[in-house]
Amino acid sequence: MKSAADFTVIGAGVIGLMTARALRQSGASVTVIDQNAAGQESSWAGGGILLPLYPWRQAEAITRLVEYSLSLYPALMATLLADTGLDPEWTPCGLLMTQNPDIEAAKAWCQNAHIRYADATAAQLEAFSCTRVNPLWLPDIAQARNPRLLKALKQDVLNKGVQLIEHCQVTGFIHQQNRIGTVCTTLGEFSPGQLVMASGAWTGALFERLMPDSSLDKPQIAPIKGQMLVFAAEPGLLPCIVLDGDRYLIPRRDGKILAGSTVEQEGFDKTATTHAKQRLHSFATELMPTLARYPLIAHWAGLRPGTAQGIPYIGKHPTIDNLSINAGHFRNGLVMAPASAQMLADILLGHPTALASGPYQLDNPH
Repeated sequence: MKSAADFTVIGAGVIGLMTARALRQSGASVTVIDQNAAGQESSWAGGGILLPLYPWRQAEAITRLVEYSLSLYPALMATLLADTGLDPEWTPCGLLMTQNPDIEAAKAWCQNAHIRYADATAAQLEAFSCTRVNPLWLPDIAQARNPRLLKALKQDVLNKGVQLIEHCQVTGFIHQQNRIGTVCTTLGEFSPGQLVMASGAWTGALFERLMPDSSLDKPQIAPIKGQMLVFAAEPGLLPCIVLDGDRYLIPRRDGKILAGSTVEQEGFDKTATTHAKQRLHSFATELMPTLARYPLIAHWAGLRPGTAQGIPYIGKHPTIDNLSINAGHFRNGLVMAPASAQMLADILLGHPTALASGPYQLDNPH
């Protein structure tokens, strides 16, 4: 059996890596296990907008996590760049929202969340062909380039002494009374001190497979497929993120423009489909006609960890003493990751939490 770490984290996406980082900074020993390469699932596949789509339509528990994360992000991104030399491309490029039928709720939310806003100008909207309903401009909203953020996070936790074990599938748990005594994997057995489940869309299925006959509380997390496209455009062609209805365009610093995304309940099927490709391409080129001049260079699908209200599970298992969970962030894993990681680390280390933890507990309806 492999030697025990103080904390063993299952899942090396943005949630798992940030949780490992927060725990390691306390001086604890941390091992992270992932069934694939680190950061290659939902964390890699998303767009990287650091705000939920139409946040005023989300649950209050989501707002609280988002506000906390936004306060942490600037320093976190600067530290990652300084410590690893890898740039996550955190870019406060602003967000233009073309349709806001609930504009009063939108402005009230921005005021309460201390997020600057203004009515969008005709000049800002000139390049877009769309129906305009109370268009709104949020100048401080940022994005991060997911793959580069994950690369920086991976390097950072390795630099800090976290043990990262990739391509290692969990096959079972061995229980010892009210504890997980052993984690069985394809690369051997691990004896965890505290075990953290941060396995994204696979978390619910993993609980079901590893504890099929148990009446213990289990997270209700299901995979929700999302597909995206990338155009090879020019730097400066699109100056900001644009949200039109339930889809968006995101500009990267090198000029590439992402178009997303779909929301599909297809189980664990990550197939990128021709139908979705055509729909997203039509959306992007109709919204921004100049995009039709540029080649489409990539199309992919990822699996988000969906819950009924989009509220993640963060906290200790109510009956298994050394089991915790940090999963179920749906479309907002990247934006909620710093707050979620710090909250769980504070809970496990016995520190006061910045937010009330009740809404995120496993035995609380999600």
